[in-house]
Amino acid sequence: MGKKPIFTLLLVCSFLLSSYGQDTLKNPSFEEILSLKRAGNPQISPDGKHVAFSVSRADWQNNRYDSEIWLSRDGGQPFQLTRTAKGNSFGHLWSPDGQWLAFLADRGKKNQIHVLRLAGGEALAVTHEKDGISRFEWMPDGKSFIFTKQEPEKKKEKGREERFGKFAVDDQEFRRSWLYQIDFDPDRLQPQDFPCYEKIDSSLQKWPCVHWPKAVALIDSVDFTIRQFDVSPDGKTIAITHAPNPLINSFLDADISLFDIATGELKKVVENKSMDSFLDWSPDSKLFLYSTALNDRISNFYKNNKLYKYEIASEHSMQLGKDFDENFRDVTWTPTGIYALAAQQTQVHLFKIDPYSSAVTQVLQDPQQIFAIDFSADGTHMALNATKGDDLAEIYTCAIQKEFELQPLTQITRQIKGWKVAQSEVISWKSQDGTAIEGVLHKPLDFDERKKYPLLVVIHGGPTGVDRQTPVLSYVYPVNQWLNKGALVLRVNYRGSAGYGEDFRSLNVRNLGVGDAWDVLSGVDYLAGLGMVDTTRMGAMGWSQGGYISAFLTTTTDRFKAISVGAGISNWMTYYVNTDIHPFTRQYLKATPWEDESIYRITSPMNYINQASTPTLIQHGEFDRRVPIPNAYELLQGLRDQEVDAKLVVYKGFGHGISKPKERLAAIWHNWQWFNKYLWGDEDVLVMEK
Repeated sequence: MGKKPIFTLLLVCSFLLSSYGQDTLKNPSFEEILSLKRAGNPQISPDGKHVAFSVSRADWQNNRYDSEIWLSRDGGQPFQLTRTAKGNSFGHLWSPDGQWLAFLADRGKKNQIHVLRLAGGEALAVTHEKDGISRFEWMPDGKSFIFTKQEPEKKKEKGREERFGKFAVDDQEFRRSWLYQIDFDPDRLQPQDFPCYEKIDSSLQKWPCVHWPKAVALIDSVDFTIRQFDVSPDGKTIAITHAPNPLINSFLDADISLFDIATGELKKVVENKSMDSFLDWSPDSKLFLYSTALNDRISNFYKNNKLYKYEIASEHSMQLGKDFDENFRDVTWTPTGIYALAAQQTQVHLFKIDPYSSAVTQVLQDPQQIFAIDFSADGTHMALNATKGDDLAEIYTCAIQKEFELQPLTQITRQIKGWKVAQSEVISWKSQDGTAIEGVLHKPLDFDERKKYPLLVVIHGGPTGVDRQTPVLSYVYPVNQWLNKGALVLRVNYRGSAGYGEDFRSLNVRNLGVGDAWDVLSGVDYLAGLGMVDTTRMGAMGWSQGGYISAFLTTTTDRFKAISVGAGISNWMTYYVNTDIHPFTRQYLKATPWEDESIYRITSPMNYINQASTPTLIQHGEFDRRVPIPNAYELLQGLRDQEVDAKLVVYKGFGHGISKPKERLAAIWHNWQWFNKYLWGDEDVLVMEK
C-alpha cells in the first residue's frame, strides 16, 4: 500500500526500455487504445488443467465490442474457441466431467445455451427458447441444465398495443425471470436427422417426429423474479435469490429460498428487511454463504455488506469476517477453504476466510489487483484475471498447494510494447478537514522535477469506485495522449471511494460534492506545493459521480481553465424525481426534497450557478435513466445565462455509458479539443470531420 514512486518507475521503465529507447517509443492513437484486446472471466476446468476465458475487442466495422471465448489446454498457448458472427459468446461454464464447455450466444435465435466438446468439433445449440436464456448452470451429474428465462409476453399486452398503441405504466411494466430445466444428451437424434410425416411414412408405418427437447418448468407463474440461483454440489437443492420484480430498486427486497428438486418444495430461509443475496454452497451441501444488509434500508449503499454462513439442518446463521472493514466479492467455498476478493486502498487482494473461527487472512501478496477468480473442483488450483499495476490484466493459473505460484497464460500486455505509457504512483495528502486522501498520479515518461506541468484531474464515478495504477487509460478521456503532450494527470480517490473502509465511504453522506471538492482541490494544492504544477493551466473532468463532482467544481471555483461534465448531476432535486434509483439519493442526503430542501440545495451545483465562470463541456447519453439528461440541459442553460462558454454533446441512443467504439472515439475527440483549446491554446486542433 501507500506510495510506490520509485518501484513503479522501475517497473514501467524496465518493461518499456528493455528493447526500446525512450525517443523511439510510440504515442498511441485514440483508435489504438480503444482497440486494445481485454481478457477476463477465467473459468478453470474441474481437474485444474485447462482455462477458458473471454477476450473482448473492438469491431469498428459493426461499431460494437465483441467478446469471444478462448482456451488454454494444459497451460499451453491460448487459442480462440468461439466465433459468433453478429453477437457475443459469454457465460462459459465447464461440465462437471470437464469434457464440455457450455456458453451463451445469440446465433440468430436469441441467447441460447451452446456446448463445445473439449476434444473438438462445432458448437451445438442445446436450447431453442423463443425468448432466449438469461443465465444457466450445469447439474452436477452433467445430464441437464438449469436456467432462467423471462416469462412470456402476455397476450393481453399484444392486443393492447394493436388497439391503443404503445404506452407504459411506470414501475408496472416488466417480465419476471423463472427457473427451468432441460436435458442434455449430445448423442440424441436431432429433427433434421429423419423425415417427419404427419401420419405415416413411405412404407405406411407410423413414424414419430423428432423434436428438440423441451424445458421443464421448476419455478414459474409465481409473483417474484429470480435474480440468481445456484445448484448444490449434491444436485438435490437449488438456492435462489428472488425479489418481487426485476426493477432495479427491488434488490432491497431480495430474499433467499431453497428449492427441493425431488419434491418441488420451495422454502424461504433468509428473510431480512433489506437485501439478502446467496453466494455459494459448502462442498458438502450442508451449509451456504450469503451476503446481507440485514435490516438496513437507509445506508447499505455505502456501508459494508455482512457475510454469513447458514446451516440448513439447524436453520442457524453465523456472521463471518465481522471485523473485516471492506466488502467481500467473488466469494467461493472450496474443499480447501473459503476465498474472496476485497479492495484494499488502490489494490484488490485474495483473502481466505475460516468458516469456524471467522478469521480473515490475506493469502496472495502479488499481483496488486485481482479482478476475477475461479477454482478447480478440489480447490487446489485457481485461475485469475489480474494485473501487477504496470501491465494490462492477464490470465494466470496457480497451484494453491505450491504457495500460490503464478503461471501466466496470456500475453495481453504485448499490445502496448513500444508505446509511451503512463508512469504511475500512488500519492496521499490531507484534505480540508484533515481526512487522508489517496490518488494516482500519472507522469510523462520524460518527467523533469524541475519543470511545472499542466494538470488534468480525472474523477472516477460511483461514488464507490476507485482509481488504481495502470499503464493505459481509455473510456472517453485521452489520458495517455495528454501525458505524452506534456501534462500531469491526477485521479483522486475522494471520500466515498471503495477500498478504504466503511467510515471513509460514509464521509460524503450529507456532504456530497462539498467534501468531494475539498478532496480534489486539496490534491491540486498538494501537487502545486511540490512545485510540479502550472496552476494557470489546469482542467478537471469525470463521468457519472465524477461528472457531478466536475459540475460542482465548475460552479464553485475558478481555479480550472476548463472542465468536462460527463453524465453528471447538476441538481439533486431534478435528479431525484427523474432517476431510476431514488433510494441512492435518500440514503446519501438522508431526506427527500420535500423533507429537507436545504440539503438538496447545498449539495447541488445549480445552487452556485451565479458564480460559475469556467468553460464547460457537457457530455450525456440521450436515454440515460441513471442520471437523466435534464441534468445536462439545466447546467447548460445556467452556464449560458452566466455567459460562460458551454457546449453540450448528446450521444444518440446511449444510456448512462458510451458502449460503442465510434461514439467513444467521438467523446475522446470532444475532450481532446476542449482541453487543448483552453490549456494549450490549440485553436487549430484537427477537426473531427476530416
